Amino acid sequence: MESLKVSIVQTSIYWEDPQANLAMLTKKIEELPQTNLIVLPEMFTTGFSMNAEKYAEQPSGNGFKWMQQQAKQTKAAIVGSIMVKEDENYYNRLYFVYPNGDFITYNKRHLFSYAGEDTLFTAGQEQCVIDYLGWKFCLQICYDLRFPIWSRNTQGYDVLLYVASWPAKRIKAWDSLLPARAIENMAYVIGVNRVGVDGKGYVHNGHSVVYNCLGEAMLPITDIEQLTTLSLTKTHLAETRKKFPFLNDADKFTVM
Repeated sequence: MESLKVSIVQTSIYWEDPQANLAMLTKKIEELPQTNLIVLPEMFTTGFSMNAEKYAEQPSGNGFKWMQQQAKQTKAAIVGSIMVKEDENYYNRLYFVYPNGDFITYNKRHLFSYAGEDTLFTAGQEQCVIDYLGWKFCLQICYDLRFPIWSRNTQGYDVLLYVASWPAKRIKAWDSLLPARAIENMAYVIGVNRVGVDGKGYVHNGHSVVYNCLGEAMLPITDIEQLTTLSLTKTHLAETRKKFPFLNDADKFTVM
């Protein structure tokens, strides 16, 4: 597909209230135009809570089933992360759900030790690059953004995607690192963050954005609830990579 329509849902999240969040997001998604991909923030059912024992779902829990339902109804893929309990482990798990209900998962690799996420959750071990409508996506979550080796474009992906719950007090890092990832990987970068105050008193101010492979923002950056739909273009990506073949000179390495 030459042109891919992406819809960003920048929203506040009800603290530790999955039912309210799913109802709210259902209404917002109904407002979207026809699109190919819907991107939600990190832990969109609960907010960035560490109360995993109470709120983590089974792998086929309500949040995931809701994503399948929304994907089928909108005929668009949908992506976001949820707290999941599998066997005896908790994961901050990203689901990429295709329009037919099939799905891919990615478990957050870099757990946010500053908030104690590493003491509750199990880290993922594998980079996740998937295919959708002829586009290759690398899927990551929030704190992964601070670790450029984990996103290094060794698999020829087209889009690097982050879902996040990034606080306002550290938004300068978010604003700086997203375009850096786009430039160094010669890829589109999508970053979707929440807004509002969470249950711990942390303020989130959005700044959800899409950068092209030159690190240029493709939409205005805001700090309020907003639904935005825009198109990514394969031709622009291919022509820019041909003109600036920087990826050919990248170092070769393996992440352990």
